[in-house]
Amino acid sequence: MRRLILVACACGSPAPAPQTFEFGPYPLAAGQEINGQCVSATLGNDTPLYINAVELTTGPGFHHSNWFWVPESDFAGPDGTWQCADRNYDEAIAGVTGGVLFAQSTQALHELQQFPDGMAIVVPPHSRILAGTHLLNTTDAPESVTLDLTITPIEEPTTLLAAMSFVNESIALPPHRMSRFTMDCDLDTAHRSVLGRPVDFDVIYALGHYHVLGRGITIDAIAADGSATPIFETTSRIGDALGGRIAPSFSMAGFAKLRFACNFDNPTDKIVRWGVGDQEMCAFLSFTDSEKVWFGGVIDYNTLASVSDDGTTLEYTYPCKVINAEPNR
Repeated sequence: MRRLILVACACGSPAPAPQTFEFGPYPLAAGQEINGQCVSATLGNDTPLYINAVELTTGPGFHHSNWFWVPESDFAGPDGTWQCADRNYDEAIAGVTGGVLFAQSTQALHELQQFPDGMAIVVPPHSRILAGTHLLNTTDAPESVTLDLTITPIEEPTTLLAAMSFVNESIALPPHRMSRFTMDCDLDTAHRSVLGRPVDFDVIYALGHYHVLGRGITIDAIAADGSATPIFETTSRIGDALGGRIAPSFSMAGFAKLRFACNFDNPTDKIVRWGVGDQEMCAFLSFTDSEKVWFGGVIDYNTLASVSDDGTTLEYTYPCKVINAEPNR
């Protein structure tokens, strides 16, 4: 079931009204996991929407959701809840034909992605929003969970934003050890090769993603001399919002690389790898004022790392692949 609610905007000048979309309810038995279920809502917009804020409210059992906008003709079918496989839904395709809108922190019940005044993601005319969802009831009692997503447009943006995301899909958490998985991504070289000038964009917002064994992420800017300056860090456990606005915005000008690291503590007897359920993830999403969409990282399960051990933490260091694309606007 999906309902569209128009929320009144008490503004001094005309502005598009926020829109709230409701999905569910989804009954979950004790311990039940549901993966591969998608949701969608056609926006019916004849003109571009400039999204300044996205707000999500849900309940226990809604593990994660990644939201994109795509042309309304993509993944055709009725809006609401549907099986992703029935329409060959794929996040990579959604990212290529459309763009990233929002990502939910693992098991977060409420989250607000709010950009500074005048900054916005562009959603072109005749779009729909959609997400692949992951439900997981970790309790011993049945649950019934709903999902509300509100998008807030603004009338005249001053800065258009583009997504930047990096992942490490080759993680392999050693049993009974603390571990850290690090990669240095050479943004400056990539920026010079496609735009003909040193990297010069600002990072506006960032969000980390990991599961129950995660102990936080760090994102640092690395200068040519190897010195590091923090951009963003989270040490929260799942259930808390793992994203936030970077204030003031962080300028990458004068830096060469972006260093991304995920920290884990694996108390189990097995190696834990990338995946859903009892597996782990190591990823971040951010938004920048760059002319390009930036993404990549370690996207091969079998990428080899260099390993060091300080007696407390096993450190795995990986090469990083940097990819760029034009934002769809």
